[in-house]
Amino acid sequence: MEQATPNFIRRVGVIGGGQLAWMMGPAVQKLGLELVVQTPNSTDPAVTIAQSTLLAPIADIPATASLAAQCDVITFENEFIDCEGLQALAQQGTVFRPSLDVLALVLDKRHQREFFAHIGLPNPRYNFLDGDESEAELSAKAEPIGFPLVMKTRRLGYDGYGTSVVKDAAQLSATWDKFNRAPVLLEEFVPFKQELAVMVARSAEGDVAVFPTVETQQVGQICRRVFAPAHVNPEVAARMTGLARTLVEQLQLVGIVGIECFLTSDDRVLINEIAPRTHNSGHYSLDACETSQFEQQLRAVSDRPLGPTALNCPQAVMVNLLGLDEPEVSHHQKLETLKQWPEATLYWYNKAIRPGRKLGHITLRLDAAADPIAAAAAIEAVWYGA
Repeated sequence: MEQATPNFIRRVGVIGGGQLAWMMGPAVQKLGLELVVQTPNSTDPAVTIAQSTLLAPIADIPATASLAAQCDVITFENEFIDCEGLQALAQQGTVFRPSLDVLALVLDKRHQREFFAHIGLPNPRYNFLDGDESEAELSAKAEPIGFPLVMKTRRLGYDGYGTSVVKDAAQLSATWDKFNRAPVLLEEFVPFKQELAVMVARSAEGDVAVFPTVETQQVGQICRRVFAPAHVNPEVAARMTGLARTLVEQLQLVGIVGIECFLTSDDRVLINEIAPRTHNSGHYSLDACETSQFEQQLRAVSDRPLGPTALNCPQAVMVNLLGLDEPEVSHHQKLETLKQWPEATLYWYNKAIRPGRKLGHITLRLDAAADPIAAAAAIEAVWYGA
């Protein structure tokens, strides 16, 4: 356990009790912290590692007031919160890290895009709909972007939910109807050659720690595998690091953020989305980095020095284990096989099994000569079938 000084924050509240909070467990012990979690269900993963739990929805403001009374600082496992409702607590002195201003920014994808443009980060072409536009206004807003384009719900979308590709002008109105004419973002469809991601943390003192850039690969718009480090040229990796630093410094972030980007065929980097918390693309860091993303978040929000972020092995691959349309016993049989996999660490979140749900992940630390694509394929053959 790390020796704490009297100035360090010791009791951390977390809004959300899913697997992201659960994976803080080892770092909580290492750093000598106490974790209090606000989460709806006694079966949520983080309940097993928390020193105390408030069983309440994550947007329950009175419950968060009780959480604040028990903790020195509050951080977040996800951003689907009642930001406006929490402002009164902030005004009364509750310390939220990251700040509510940062959370409010990511709640609406339009605001994200406008902020990226304001600070000079490279966006795809985009426009937005507020929900009351006429057919003529809809066409006029789509025209500068061109087709195909991507329509995204501005709020509450994740893992491909709330996202549709509009192939041509004839599909535009009908696709928006499927969104119930809700506020949406219209974005250029980027024919990327790779999807890249990077985790970056910033402390209250302004120290910044950037993790290696990784490549993420999606299946059905859900992240299936992560390769660390990404096989990109040094200029692209340097651009990702620079982008990450710019973002957290402009946000004045205290905590950690995941940044997802597209790499085009001519090596342009375009920012896609951010998540001001630990992120699926950073799970590999539990086993393959000197400091995990979960420890780094806790270090940042509790005023401890940020840790080193270098890989502790030549390369690594992480594979997500999603729920299958198979009996529960089949899942556990496959788990037993994966538990025996050499040089691999398996994380099982102990969540109710549903098709498509993120139930766990497995990370393989690889030597320099290994083929990470083949390593991922071998894992997936066991879990998903040939």
